[in-house]
Amino acid sequence: MPDAHILGVMIERIRALLTVIDEGSVNRAAVRLRITQPALSRQMQALENEIGGKLLERETSGVKPTGLGHALVKSMRPLVAEYEAAVAELRRQARGERSELRVGYLISAAQSVLTPALARLRKSHPEVKLKLHDLSPREQIDGLCAGELDVALVGQEGALAAREFYSARLGSLGVCVAVADGGDLAAQKKIALKELKGRDFIGIDEEQMPGRNQWMSALCKTAGFKPRFSVVVDGITNVLSLVASENAVTLLPAYFQEFKHPGVLFVPISDPRAKWDFTVLWQRGKVPASTRGLVHELKESAARFA
Repeated sequence: MPDAHILGVMIERIRALLTVIDEGSVNRAAVRLRITQPALSRQMQALENEIGGKLLERETSGVKPTGLGHALVKSMRPLVAEYEAAVAELRRQARGERSELRVGYLISAAQSVLTPALARLRKSHPEVKLKLHDLSPREQIDGLCAGELDVALVGQEGALAAREFYSARLGSLGVCVAVADGGDLAAQKKIALKELKGRDFIGIDEEQMPGRNQWMSALCKTAGFKPRFSVVVDGITNVLSLVASENAVTLLPAYFQEFKHPGVLFVPISDPRAKWDFTVLWQRGKVPASTRGLVHELKESAARFA
């Protein structure tokens, strides 16, 4: 007998026992469950055989749980409720509905792109409970693979996982360079990539942002040089701290121009070919309306940085 079938039969028997105890009568429970009294009695006997002890005692006024029956009710009633809630949620998902939307995002993109998109989504889908997770691109992709996220908001890294999930390019954003405030580049309104030749670049851990350093290298190659990564660190905050303290540089998507960090300025790159692809990934299958709505709103938010 398949394991899934065994689980279903056991849940049905436990649910029937809870009904018998609630009603205090096998006859009344049978009516409520819409089965015959003998069939219900056989279910109770089978459950007692499975558990290995007597669960009910007959009295003149009906039936009462034994000590073992009370123990079963205490431990199993919450599990049955969780099981029923989980099945109900899965059925809603199968219909393309969700009671919650689990979204992974880059903290650097939150203020300028995600926050306005979510504000509009709350108006169009007020019934959806949002669960937001500040994660690196690698953590977001892993979360999608594990079924722990519904949507992931990433960058160039999304191309690596596009085959496994639905994906959409939110836009090809411009690029800016993070420079030390007070350095020789800080006074410029725009900077050409070729002006960064010979500068120390700060890279970011490939485990967190796979492909980010290669993206910077490819951009610099179009300007005729190979960037020199003086150090590779963990996390964008550490990257920016080293830009400020070491008078180094790093390339970032254009939305960082609205980002504030002590000792750092974000100057637009003037090269028209310098672009950063903003990508959203979401789970395959029947897509809930809330997910479609979020993707639409993210496109609207990202469009102003293109």
